[in-house]
Amino acid sequence: MVNDAGGTAPGASQAAAGGSGGRRLALAAMVFTVAMVFVDQTIVSIAAPSITEELGLSSSGMQRVVNAYLLALAAFFALGGRLADIHGHRRMVVAGTFVFVVSSVLCGSVPSGDLAQTWLVLFRATQGLGAALVFPAALAVVVAVFPVDERGRALAVFYVLAGALTALGPLLGGWLTAWTWRAVFWVNLPVAVVALLLTAFAQFPDARRRERLDAPGAVLVATGLGLNVLGLQQASSWGWGSAATWACILGGLTVLAVFCRYELRTAQPLIRLRVFRDRAFTADTLVLFFATLAFVPVMFFASVYAQVSLSASPHQAALYVLYFFAGFGLAAQWGGRILDKRGARPAMRLGTALACAGFALWATRLTDLSAHDQWPYACLAGAGIGFLLSPASTDAVNRAIGASYGEVTGITQTVRNYAAAVGMAVFGTVLTHVTTDRVARTLTAKGTPEDAAHGLARGIAERVTGHPDDHVPTGDGPTATAMRHAIQDIRLDFAEANRWVFYGMAIALGVAYLCTLLHPGTRVTTPSGRDPVRTSEPVPAAAPRRTRRS
Repeated sequence: MVNDAGGTAPGASQAAAGGSGGRRLALAAMVFTVAMVFVDQTIVSIAAPSITEELGLSSSGMQRVVNAYLLALAAFFALGGRLADIHGHRRMVVAGTFVFVVSSVLCGSVPSGDLAQTWLVLFRATQGLGAALVFPAALAVVVAVFPVDERGRALAVFYVLAGALTALGPLLGGWLTAWTWRAVFWVNLPVAVVALLLTAFAQFPDARRRERLDAPGAVLVATGLGLNVLGLQQASSWGWGSAATWACILGGLTVLAVFCRYELRTAQPLIRLRVFRDRAFTADTLVLFFATLAFVPVMFFASVYAQVSLSASPHQAALYVLYFFAGFGLAAQWGGRILDKRGARPAMRLGTALACAGFALWATRLTDLSAHDQWPYACLAGAGIGFLLSPASTDAVNRAIGASYGEVTGITQTVRNYAAAVGMAVFGTVLTHVTTDRVARTLTAKGTPEDAAHGLARGIAERVTGHPDDHVPTGDGPTATAMRHAIQDIRLDFAEANRWVFYGMAIALGVAYLCTLLHPGTRVTTPSGRDPVRTSEPVPAAAPRRTRRS
């Protein structure tokens, strides 16, 4: 069976997967393949203080290292999806894995000195490029080999296992950092070997589309996203009144507007924007955008908060972040079941509401400086994200009827990774500004002259991924004495700054809840083994279940 774009239809894909055993093997292969992508979203956050200290990076510099990976993912994800459609999913999985693992080895081999930050940013970006080639192809394989009425559970397993690997990242990062932070990059090499072996043995369809690649569209979207996030990221250094800040932000938005206009007019676009005419798809995408503003950044900010304000070791910080993933893992399976039985809207509403409440309550306890008092709220926030992530992603992909799954996963994952990069940039700016203001007030109250206090506060905020003790001047002068007396207050100042960040995450989830109200409540089903169709929600309990699978 061939669809209107020249690709393999869903039924044929599922048949080609070799039955339920073949589907499970394909799922296992793809989960292991994307393990590196998910682990790298958290493992580097744990190592951030050690990287900052050894290489002499500033806080904004370290955030650029983290964001280079996220931004490359966002900029090239749609391109990765289209390349997978044109050249085949298996080929892109293998090619992306090689790019990713070579970049990882180079990241771990960064030299000390002035070149360090540029080196890390460059090869973190190429890591992101490799991930952008791997992930849409892997996700499209899972979507293609499972029928629609099993897809919710399959993708829930995919995201739970991937989430478990993401949660493993902090633990692994804490253990490896105790040896050397460079190992957090080198660990991707053995994972890549296993992933390639599983991919070689897995049987799954590898259909290709005879279409040209939209190179101008790829350049426009990468340029627009890059400029926009660069402006948001540099606002803390350049200032919000800087012409350069607004030139990047507005210039990026202008290029993205040109990209949308171009895509609507070209015959074979990188992204078929007509899919946004589906109100449910638009609602799903908006929910994913606002939820991901918090989901990925929370790993970085929670880890650094634990190491600075709670004086935690990297391993202890990893356990702190695991509170969030414990809730995520428990709720993700339930979210998939709700999707299969009732559709995406109930799961998304429940998830956004729980996550909003969880982040808000978590924020209120950050200044207690006690991890023991925070774990219920961290779990609640994670559970909310777990409930909504798989349903929103799966419902959006299910609406790729008559289109390619690689293309639609490219759209949704581009939105998610762009949101993650924006969240890192915006929340990082908030953290730097609030930390600077509060630390300056603390130092002034302890007897430091106002001019000196502001300069010291700025230095601490820029090096906030290290411990405040590292910035105490030597000697017995009034400034050094004031700094030593202010250390505990500075830890509290940093916790207070993080409260603003976590309240911002709660607001993002509140907006995501409002976006769920746009969802019409329609579902995608496969009655009698035919092609997917949309039906109204809720589905009667006595509705006949499909007995034959194509």
